[in-house]
Amino acid sequence: MPLIFHRGTVGLTIPFIFENMNIESFWQKIVEQANHTIEQEPLLTNLYRSHLIDQPSLAAALSNILASKLFDVYIPLQQLEQLFNQELSRSPSIVNDASRDIQAVCERDPAISGYPEVLLYLKGFMALQGYRIAHQLWLNDRQQVALYLQSRISQIFDVDIHPAAVIGKGVMLDHANGIVIGETSVVEDNVSILQGVTLGGTGKESGDRHPKVRAGVLIGAGSKILGNIEIGQGAKIGAGSVVLKPVKAHTTVAGVPAKQIGSPESIMPALDMCQSLEKELATKNNN
Repeated sequence: MPLIFHRGTVGLTIPFIFENMNIESFWQKIVEQANHTIEQEPLLTNLYRSHLIDQPSLAAALSNILASKLFDVYIPLQQLEQLFNQELSRSPSIVNDASRDIQAVCERDPAISGYPEVLLYLKGFMALQGYRIAHQLWLNDRQQVALYLQSRISQIFDVDIHPAAVIGKGVMLDHANGIVIGETSVVEDNVSILQGVTLGGTGKESGDRHPKVRAGVLIGAGSKILGNIEIGQGAKIGAGSVVLKPVKAHTTVAGVPAKQIGSPESIMPALDMCQSLEKELATKNNN
């Protein structure tokens, strides 16, 4: 069972869920689902066997899948897979975070029916795991390799995350096309980010210049959050918004420029993924 801790904020109590997850057991569930899939659809046998069933662990599967997507003539597949295996071995927390990312997608995306789909088909998930390895390389003073991986991830998955950015676990990049996350950005646990979102700076300034997105935030498609501003816990950013000022915890903002229009229905909108602004607007109009 997960352990549930509570932290009070602005008069509310937020549940933060930390999984006491056994990675080996979780991996066995993934393999079981993969075997069930190829029983139903034998045409996918080679794909599922190569990347999942014949792999010894979730770490090995992540390395294998990522390398198969990101290799090129400069760093061949086997060499890239070896690099990924080394980094995952040195930093097992990456695999733990990846497992929570897989769960997050399955919990929040009604289009997903099983864990293997996340690993094999969702480029937002794969881009995030590629970033996690690049981030570890960045921290280990291998910045040039990290930047090379950033470039490849951007080319292949259309997701551009600077390897120095800090991203927590349980994060979902939904659809993911065109997501940009700048160098000094911070994204905490249990955040959902949709396609076309930018966490960017406001110009040519240096130093700490990108947004800080706190836990439980939902960022709607096409939103642009610019500058070293804080998006408070449990906030909701309406699709297409341009956010230039800090957003208070548990508020909904929308528009160009974004303005507060109410509060989300839940204290962690990233988990329920309700992108409609209908109730906030109705409440605003009635006041």
